[in-house]
Amino acid sequence: MTIKEKIFWHDTLEMPSDVAPNDLPPKVDMAVVGAGIPGLAAAYQMAKRGVSVAVLDAETIGWGASSRNGGMVLTGLKLDAETVEKKYGSDLTRQLFEDSLASIKTVEQIVSQEQIQCGFKRTGHLLVANKPGHYVSLQHEAEWLAKHFNIESRIIPRSKLQGEIGSDIYYGGLVDELSAGLNPAQYVMGLANAVEKAGATLCPHARLDQVKKIPEGYKLRTQRGELVASQVLVTTGGYTSTSTPQLRRRIIPIGSYIIATQPLPQDLAHQLIPNNRMVFDYRHFLNYFRLLADNRMIFGGRAAFFPETKSTIRSSADILRKEMIHVFPQLKDVEVEYAWGGTLDFAFDQMPHAGQLDGIFYALGFAGHGVALGTHLGIRMADAILDGIVGELPYNAYSFPTAPLGLYNGRPWFLPFIGLWHRILDWLY
Repeated sequence: MTIKEKIFWHDTLEMPSDVAPNDLPPKVDMAVVGAGIPGLAAAYQMAKRGVSVAVLDAETIGWGASSRNGGMVLTGLKLDAETVEKKYGSDLTRQLFEDSLASIKTVEQIVSQEQIQCGFKRTGHLLVANKPGHYVSLQHEAEWLAKHFNIESRIIPRSKLQGEIGSDIYYGGLVDELSAGLNPAQYVMGLANAVEKAGATLCPHARLDQVKKIPEGYKLRTQRGELVASQVLVTTGGYTSTSTPQLRRRIIPIGSYIIATQPLPQDLAHQLIPNNRMVFDYRHFLNYFRLLADNRMIFGGRAAFFPETKSTIRSSADILRKEMIHVFPQLKDVEVEYAWGGTLDFAFDQMPHAGQLDGIFYALGFAGHGVALGTHLGIRMADAILDGIVGELPYNAYSFPTAPLGLYNGRPWFLPFIGLWHRILDWLY
């Protein structure tokens, strides 16, 4: 079977085409730059509150990471709770992790209210330990979350892990029952439909070239013309461009890659992930995987740190297949049918950020948690902007760092060194 270098999710629905895109409105209250999950969620909330909104995107609606990810709707942040507490204190950590729990419910509510058919289901997630030391850390994390947040998670020792995953390479795991899975392309398209129904204007193929401050607010020059907006919210993630250089130099675009197998026999699928969890491991160069409704195995990871190109997708597909067979030798004869890549947005501190910089609002740095947290923070950011309380958001309570010594302008020349460093960390710890 020839591998399709194509996003599997896009074969499950009709993605937006180039036909008859909406005209740019001459003037709006809010211009949202980036038509992925965070931007659409913000536009949805603002439009429902009577604000005129235009959502601009350089490509088609939902083109980027929002429709390319693994469809995992996860609790938590990229950093574990204890690490966040050491850096920012217990009060702020509590706010951030309570928000992460609320984010699952936010997605669930939107899916229900807007009747989005995206296969949303709370199956929980399983975080597996690659080394004995990782298992000790998971035990500590579970104890910490229970003590400080009354969050119940279950530690699974290695002797009982076969009840959760059909692999013998891990040293235990942690189960969180709150997380969910969905089809991200169906979700982002359903969200886009809800945005239009609420009265906002979607403007694909409107790559932003310049944002200029004017007395009425901002003039935005795009490849499809100009518009004036009283305010601007940037949610472009890993595709943040030179049109907002003050934000671009704070975001590192990191590639993430996924393969999808052909549908598996029911008994084999049940053996691999019997409870249909969203699964990911403890490493820096992590793997993440899950089963779909048709029993395909979706298997992703940081096979290459660079953003997606045809060459990185091909090489990453080979790496990921080897990783998948290492985890599940049962799949050695199973064909891989799809391979694709996307670009995530990492801040230098690996934390999500939302606030205002040089007059421009932003919500960026989701680091692989953009389905849940991107939805929730888009809603919160919309309300905060309209209510004038952006400064009170917990995501604005810590600095949004740039590279040391100003050695980064948005071109991630250092990604090979970051990749090497993460491999060293995975070897050491």
